[in-house]
Amino acid sequence: MRGLVRWSSKWWPGTIPLAVLWALAAWTSTAPLEAELAGRSTAALKDILLDKSQIAVSGRDVTLTADAFSEDGRRSAVAAIEVVPGVRLVNDETRLVPEATPFVWSAERDVVRVTLTGSTPLPASKGKLLEAARADLGGVEVVDQTNLSRGAPPRFDDAALLLLDQVAKLKDGKITISDTKVSLSGMARDLGGREAIAASLKNLPEGFSVASNEIKAPPYIFQANKDPVAQTLTLTGYVPDNNVRAAIVAAAGRKFFNEKVVNNLKESLGAPPGFAGAVAPALGALSRLSTGTLVVSDREVKLSGDALYESAPGQLRGNLLKDFPQGWQVKADISVKPAAAPVDATVCQQLFSEVLGKGTIRFESGRSNLDPDSAGLLDHLIEIALRCPATNIEVAGHTDADGDNATNQALSEKRAQAVVDYLVKAGLPAGRFTAIGYGSAQPVAANGTDEGKARNRRIEFVVKEQP
Repeated sequence: MRGLVRWSSKWWPGTIPLAVLWALAAWTSTAPLEAELAGRSTAALKDILLDKSQIAVSGRDVTLTADAFSEDGRRSAVAAIEVVPGVRLVNDETRLVPEATPFVWSAERDVVRVTLTGSTPLPASKGKLLEAARADLGGVEVVDQTNLSRGAPPRFDDAALLLLDQVAKLKDGKITISDTKVSLSGMARDLGGREAIAASLKNLPEGFSVASNEIKAPPYIFQANKDPVAQTLTLTGYVPDNNVRAAIVAAAGRKFFNEKVVNNLKESLGAPPGFAGAVAPALGALSRLSTGTLVVSDREVKLSGDALYESAPGQLRGNLLKDFPQGWQVKADISVKPAAAPVDATVCQQLFSEVLGKGTIRFESGRSNLDPDSAGLLDHLIEIALRCPATNIEVAGHTDADGDNATNQALSEKRAQAVVDYLVKAGLPAGRFTAIGYGSAQPVAANGTDEGKARNRRIEFVVKEQP
């Protein structure tokens, strides 16, 4: 027995190197096999739609971890690996992608970025929508916070791509798909954007519909600025179409006798009802100011500036309230220009002649009613008259040679009196003015042309020192 023990104590230490060699051999032979099985298994899954798939191999056993988009997808994935040559057992650790009920996807735009949230049905959809958002939004930062979910309605991708085009038309806002219902809110980037979005929504895929559309249009702004130093009237902002623009520019040319009209207007959809009917009287009010600004925003008119004499602000406010379309609001912040220094009769006459040399007091055709377009010119004449209080002024009416002499004489007298009445209504003493009509007896041009006749139809101011 002792001999046996002594003998065994000599041979068993030699088994340790043998065990190490055996383990090393097993490892070196198993590692390539596992790598090969992993590669084959991965290749077997290439045509099966999975997310977050992972393959682990232990010996000849394969463990599959993945998110599948359907039960068929799960079974197909496991079955594909089971038939891989060399695989003994497949441990199925797949699971279904969560189902979203309702299936909601949103794109929200703020000042600096667009954020995608909610659910997308497939990895390819997720990538396609992110790529489209970056392309449509022209360099705006796009943040994708969507999750993969089951339950998307048919043609979800088509609907989401169309709606991403609409996000590009927003200044800010949010567009949401909830199952097949589409909701929109926010502010359009440009005038006409709201209408363009509404038109595009008509092309939603079959089955989709608009649940709510609360996209607002940006303010529809028209602005006119009168600068007496530069002698310009600058028109900026928007008009509905070229016809309205032409009408506004033409009206400005009639109302502003001393200013060059600078037309920077652009055409755009979205004008409020009654736009043209509001701009015309507002421009007339601006023409009566020494300097001023007119802003038309949606259905609100703001007029600010300096009137030429004390009673003018009250007249302007009253006329604006009376002349504007129903539903419009008027805000008038009008002060009075400081009175200029008095002048003598010679300078007074010179000032009258300069103003009347630039503009003509107009009347209704064949009548003595003053044309509203002449209000600005008349107010400037009142300002001059206030500067020469020690003078008397003859207001002389003249006509062309059309018609008989008696008719022309009477018309010239009535027109001269209409001008005097306007001056007196402004607060000037009636005793300083005399209305005289000369008919067609004192032409300044030949009556053989329309241009000559227009020059002969005139009002003149003749200044006389008070006795």
